[in-house]
Amino acid sequence: MNESIPVSRTTDHGTAKLMPDVDRARAWLLTVDGAPQSYVDLDEPAHLQFEYARRLGHVLDVVAEAGRALDVVHLGGGALTLPRYVAATRPGSRQDVVEADAGLLELVVEHLPLPAGSGVALHAADARAWLEGAPDDHADVLIADVFGGSRVPAHLTTLAYVREARRVLRPDGVYLANLADQAPFAFLRSQLATLAEYFGELVLIAEPGVLRGRRFGNAVLVASHRPLDIAALARRTAADAFPARVEHGTAVREFTGAARPVGDADAVPSPEPPDGAFGIG
Repeated sequence: MNESIPVSRTTDHGTAKLMPDVDRARAWLLTVDGAPQSYVDLDEPAHLQFEYARRLGHVLDVVAEAGRALDVVHLGGGALTLPRYVAATRPGSRQDVVEADAGLLELVVEHLPLPAGSGVALHAADARAWLEGAPDDHADVLIADVFGGSRVPAHLTTLAYVREARRVLRPDGVYLANLADQAPFAFLRSQLATLAEYFGELVLIAEPGVLRGRRFGNAVLVASHRPLDIAALARRTAADAFPARVEHGTAVREFTGAARPVGDADAVPSPEPPDGAFGIG
């Protein structure tokens, strides 16, 4: 049983709490202003507790052969769950983590330190500003998991932002985004339309209940210039406790419909989730 003491601290962007999991000896849940953000098991960094994190992990597993080191940029830090996952499953990877809340980074590093030699560099900066200053062809994978409170900031939804993401990625690189929406999916559709301006291959991963409009929920978007192994990805997502569908090609184009790409002038944050939308997963 975990005898560790919960930690609460006011950081730059809210009240962050680290709470030990009573069932796993060195596992912790991070919440910010009461919303679950990350789950980390220091003894098992490859354990991904949240469904959306598992789906991101499944994509990371299929973007290159198993064990191959990758250069990864993470926009949004949380408790560094996915950087720990990549370091464990792809040793030797070089990773940049960009987190706007410097106080949150300090809290996580203090109480949930990264292992020595993890290859993870931490940057306290705005995600888009950091991206605009990053070199061309810098990363194999770029993961966007940025929430201001419980909403994706508007300036990380636009054509100008996606153009920078494409520039920072290598020609065979892969972009991943964790977003949240509900029917009629105005935000999600607009994000697909925006990505389609710069990437030829798009994949949408979400639970069937979300896609059918039954509830608010997460969707993982994947964009690249090369086809991914959709069959392998679908097998992994189907095996989860809460299986997800993997949509691509014609299905994604039909889902996007007549949605228009987002410019900086008309950008809005992702929708506010309804009360109780995000239970602990």
